[in-house]
Amino acid sequence: MGLRTPLYDMHLALGAKMVDFNGWDMPLHYGSQVDEHHHVRNECGVFDISHMSIFDIQGAQAQAFLQHLLSNDVSLLGAIGSAQHSLLLNEQGGIIDDLMVFRIDSGYRLVSNAVTRPRVQAWLEEHAKTFSCSVTWRNDLCLFSIQGPLARERLTSIVSSSRANLIQNLEHHSAAADGDWFISCTGYTGEDGIEVMLPAEQAIDFINELVGAGISPIGIGARDTLRLEAGFNLYGFDTNEQVSPLTANMQDLICWEPASRNFIGRSAIQAQQDNGITEKLVGLVLEERGVLRAGQPVRIDNQINGVITSGSFSPTLGKAIALARVPMDTGDRAEVEIRHKWFPVRVVKPRFVRHGKILI
Repeated sequence: MGLRTPLYDMHLALGAKMVDFNGWDMPLHYGSQVDEHHHVRNECGVFDISHMSIFDIQGAQAQAFLQHLLSNDVSLLGAIGSAQHSLLLNEQGGIIDDLMVFRIDSGYRLVSNAVTRPRVQAWLEEHAKTFSCSVTWRNDLCLFSIQGPLARERLTSIVSSSRANLIQNLEHHSAAADGDWFISCTGYTGEDGIEVMLPAEQAIDFINELVGAGISPIGIGARDTLRLEAGFNLYGFDTNEQVSPLTANMQDLICWEPASRNFIGRSAIQAQQDNGITEKLVGLVLEERGVLRAGQPVRIDNQINGVITSGSFSPTLGKAIALARVPMDTGDRAEVEIRHKWFPVRVVKPRFVRHGKILI
């Protein structure tokens, strides 16, 4: 038996097929992964992402602590509710995790991946020892992501007027508290959407209301194909502690100014940048029938010098797509080995679909 969110029994009651996901028992789908994918693209659905890790950072030196630990500049989060995507790097410039940082009235709130929780928690607590701040793992909260073009409309129909007003006006990369709810807008599907953090004891009633309002539950299978179409990295596949953000399309999450801010990993990625980056992350589209999977080799100009980091069938495009790490000088054509045969692929920008629009 793996770890379980408070919604485990509810997932079973809704007909979910449960699978192991990095040690967690999570719903793969509730009948059809493809139907769930299209439902989010066309209407909206709710993901139980309570397996993700939430940490509150508080104290007099909370900002100084995060300025030392994170690649982005938290001093830019001037207002309560402002949000920022950032990276937690090791000394070699590898990615321990990517996370969302929120400014809250008592300090900062971090949301990181489930698979990295022990590593991230230990890293935060170890480095906090030299700062006047505290690190609190908020395992008393549940987290839901309601995604899709109709997410705000349907969500506002079941919440209080104050929360409905907040949801209707919340801008991307921002958040706000309303009582014991923390509501944000970040997304991981390429669609509009809202995340709701609330006390774990309210989770069952909340998802019942969501389903009653026509917001269908969506499993991690569709979550993966949606994020892949949007070109978002998946930790453990596209990124890990051996991967530099400079080769993972995460340069925008590094704030180099002020030059005096010596965050962990800065000198390593500065050296990488000075020496010249030799690899990049691209999108691949298989024009023939077949499946693209992580680990498949990529051949460019008759040389095997690339690899697929994550891939799947794209329900929106009706084709297999992938993210792949390849040499910087790769052009617009390559080949992928599938079952000992080489298939031509088109090399594109790693963003296939956003807000329901096909971009390639």
